[in-house]
Amino acid sequence: MKKGPGLFSDFGKKAKDLLNKDYTSDQKFTISSSSYTGLALTSNIVNKGGLSSGDVAAQYKHRNAVVDFKLDTESNILTTLTITDLHPSAKTVASFKLPDYNSGKLEVQYFHEHATVATAVGMKKSPAVDFSATIGTPGIAFGAEASYVTSSGEFTKYNAGVNMTKPDSNASVVLADKGDSLKVSYLHHLNQLNGGAVVGEIARKFSTNENTLTVGCSYLVDPHTLVKAKLNNHGNLGALVQHELRPKSFLTISGAFDTKALEKTPKFGLALSLKP
Repeated sequence: MKKGPGLFSDFGKKAKDLLNKDYTSDQKFTISSSSYTGLALTSNIVNKGGLSSGDVAAQYKHRNAVVDFKLDTESNILTTLTITDLHPSAKTVASFKLPDYNSGKLEVQYFHEHATVATAVGMKKSPAVDFSATIGTPGIAFGAEASYVTSSGEFTKYNAGVNMTKPDSNASVVLADKGDSLKVSYLHHLNQLNGGAVVGEIARKFSTNENTLTVGCSYLVDPHTLVKAKLNNHGNLGALVQHELRPKSFLTISGAFDTKALEKTPKFGLALSLKP
């Protein structure tokens, strides 16, 4: 259904995923299963700082509707209903979280050949309204997003940016935090990395004159093993190895080091995801 410039939230997502996705300093175990009826079950157990937590999630797909249900160890219940093709080129997402009865939200996304619009409204008195829009093509798109609180009549955020996509690269420039921060990222796929990629990201915060430069790469050792690494100008080094034990089942080992303070204990994470 996505045939136009895409959502504003997708600007720079490929670079962000390469630099952040699957990196962890916790221990996580996930097991999931699915059936031909459209029902999928997933259980997660996470150990973080000596404290354990978990959740159980279920997803049911039927025609153009998807229902997601999640229950965690703190007795929070999150339910999401997603309906596609309710209107041509449109997608509707309704969600709510219990026991927070004011957490309900309704979102509508509309995809056009040269524009994409998304609006989300909270289901409570004097709700916040989130709005984003992009114009352009799948190759180059300009976009903006804003959040307006009806109770105070103020904008709590407004961001703008441009995103450029080619078959082997992706670049984005996003002005965020009400104009206080600027993030520029570039990702390029290289045949020398067996389908892997290199990425660079520069983030500047104008109010503090702070700059952060992060570079990273991914390398496919073989069809079942992925290696990733990243380093920023503050000396933070991260690396991970992900191996596919069997189709859709992965073991990920990651670590983080402060190269400017080697006396500190490195952080290590382990994630095991099984799908029988």
